[in-house]
Formats: sequence, C-alpha cells, structure tokens
Amino acid sequence: MRLGKQRYESKYMAIKYFYENNNWSINWMCRQLSISRAAYYKWLHREIPIQEQENIQLANLIKEYDERFNHILGYRRMTAWINHFNHTNYSKKRVHRIMKILRIHSVIRKKKKKYLSSTPQAVAENVLQRDFYATAPNKKWATDVTEFKVPGTKKKLYLSAIIDLYDRYPVSYVISCRNDNRLVFKTFDKAIITNPDAKPIFHSDRGFQYTSKIFQRKLKNQDMQQSMSRVGHCIDNGPTEGFWGIIKSEMYALYEITDEASLRFAINDYLRFYAEERIQERYNCKTPLEVRTEALSAVNPAEYPIPENKRIKKYKKKWCA
Repeated sequence: MRLGKQRYESKYMAIKYFYENNNWSINWMCRQLSISRAAYYKWLHREIPIQEQENIQLANLIKEYDERFNHILGYRRMTAWINHFNHTNYSKKRVHRIMKILRIHSVIRKKKKKYLSSTPQAVAENVLQRDFYATAPNKKWATDVTEFKVPGTKKKLYLSAIIDLYDRYPVSYVISCRNDNRLVFKTFDKAIITNPDAKPIFHSDRGFQYTSKIFQRKLKNQDMQQSMSRVGHCIDNGPTEGFWGIIKSEMYALYEITDEASLRFAINDYLRFYAEERIQERYNCKTPLEVRTEALSAVNPAEYPIPENKRIKKYKKKWCA
C-alpha cells in the first residue's frame, strides 16, 4: 500500500506483481507503461526513504489504535492519542491522509428523534446563554436525561447525569428503568454529597423533573442559580447533548451489549473510562479526572479556553453578516 508520494510507484508495483506471478516480460511491460527499465530496477533495489518508513510505522499505530478502541477515534483524536502515548509529534493532516488511504474512520452518530414538549410547572431564564466556559470546577453544571434501548426487548434504561463545564467531568450519574422525578432527584443528591459546598449555575432543559417545585426547592436550599434552555434550542445545553453523543457512538463500539445486565455494565464502565482514561486534546491530553484533581488542589486553577469552531465561524460569517 502506497503511503508516500513516489512517482509511478503503482506502475512499478504492477510490473513486480505480474513478473513474479505470471512471468511476464519486464521489458515489454516497461514499454507498455512508458517507463524505463533502469527506473524500474532503481525502484526495485531502492532503500525505503526515512519518511516512508515513518509513514509505515504511523500506519501500523493507526491500525493498532483503531482496532484497540473499536473505531471510535477520528483523525483529530487519533493524532492526539498517538502523540500523547508515543511521545511523537505527527500532524493532523498527515494522520488524516494515511487514515484515508487505510480507509479508517470513526463511527458515525445517529440523529436524535424529536419529542413533543409538555407544559411545565415553572421555568427559569436561560442564564447560561451558551457561555459554556468555566474558570474553575463547580462554577457551572449542566444536566440531562437520555435513554438506551435494551436489546431484544421493549424495555429502556434511563441515564441521568450532571457534568461540570470546567473539566467535562461527570459529577454524578444514576441509571434507572424509569424516567421520573426520583431519577433526577437522586442524581442531584449524589452530586451534593460529593460536592457539599458547590454553588454553581445549574443548567438543564425544560423537562418536567427540572421544572417541578420540589426540584427548584432543592436548588434554592443549596443556593444554586437555575438556568434553562429555551424551547426548541437543544444547543443551549450543547455540552450535555455532546456528552450523550460521545457515549452512544463510542460505548456500543467498545462493548458487546446483549441484555439489560450487559447494558448496565457498559454504561458504568464507559463512564469510568471517560472520566479516568479518555484523554482530551482541549485539556492538553489529560483526562477529566486529572484536570479536576489538579484544579481542586490548586489556588489558581489552570484555564482551558474552548477552541474556536471554524465551521460555525464560517457559517456566521456567511449568513449572519
């Protein structure tokens, strides 16, 4: 497989193949392909260039990581993970080019279904205003509930989670067979047990659990400010929606899920993997747990600005001028 950019290499490889397997004349094939015999023999007895050797090594690493992590790595994370664990400095373009040659790409996320809204008891303003950047842990929390279908049955499991927008660490989560108030209340109570002094902006959608008087009383007792997404604007809770997308695109690739027990195990173990092993380029190739531990023990936590999304910037420039 050609990983470098040597001219006529495909022709040389064809000549070598048909000579070895069909005993075709090298002279005749060179004439038909308009290349000289000297050039072919020079290629045949050449030393593999250093850059080509590096490309072969990189291709082997890409295949190894793609196989190990069941195709969840796109070229950006593939570059970050290879560089981090092997102390190399490959560029994204180089990794992307070789991944295309190898026909390796990450799993694709499925589109979400649309659901009808219900009449809430009480709603809050969108205080967060899509400002997902936080300067320290426990300044901004975001939450939501998502569902997983149990294979071979009509049953579903519901996952409620709270993530910290500083380090994207899952502060707490609860798995249940029912999407009810108890699920959300228990998730909130677990977060307070591990972070008793936290008083963040608490952002959610307008689900019935978050608009209930009881839940709003819980927030008030903890001296937290409630924030809610606007109707029909799921991007107002973008980090949580992205978190669900990551779980659902990667978890099913990493685990064999056949029943409720295996699904529960996969969710629990993937969330452990996400927090403790899944390095992120934004955090200088650290895991959410590493970032959180460092920040909580520091007087001035490190800042990790959210990278600018070039596609969104290009879209706004074109349509919002």
